Amino acid sequence: MTGQLRALKAAGATTIYREKVSGVRADRPQLAKLMLALQAGDVVVVTKLDRLGRSTRELLYLIEQIGAAGAAFRSLGDPLFDTTSSQGRLLLAVLAAIASFERDLIRERTSEGRKRAMAEGRRFGRKPKLTPHQRAEALKRRAAGEMLASIAKSYAVDISMISRLAE
Repeated sequence: MTGQLRALKAAGATTIYREKVSGVRADRPQLAKLMLALQAGDVVVVTKLDRLGRSTRELLYLIEQIGAAGAAFRSLGDPLFDTTSSQGRLLLAVLAAIASFERDLIRERTSEGRKRAMAEGRRFGRKPKLTPHQRAEALKRRAAGEMLASIAKSYAVDISMISRLAE
């Protein structure tokens, strides 16, 4: 029995979910199973915070989901993270507010950078597959009654691109 299992059993854990894949992977079937099985009054206990989430954002999201299910969260290695206590709930509320503030700052900086780049004449998105000359030519061919598939094939683009040219 590993140290983690001993610590969880000593803390009174009755059901233990053990992930066999790396925590780096996005699809963690045991975590999904745990989240589905949560009921009001349950307490999710982990030995350390990093056992639940890979990032602060993910950790806060998962703790919020646990709370939404009517359950609580407790970290044995980080006693401040215990949503069964008012202090733990306060700490998580503060961390959630900080994470939200950080997301807003990132959004603002990104928006400012985008506006600056647009003012400098930079274009965003994919490079157009057809040049303005090719677009005009394709529109003329389409107006002349040529089949969309034929026009698309000559420019090596999808038919939907040619059909959207007139829009």
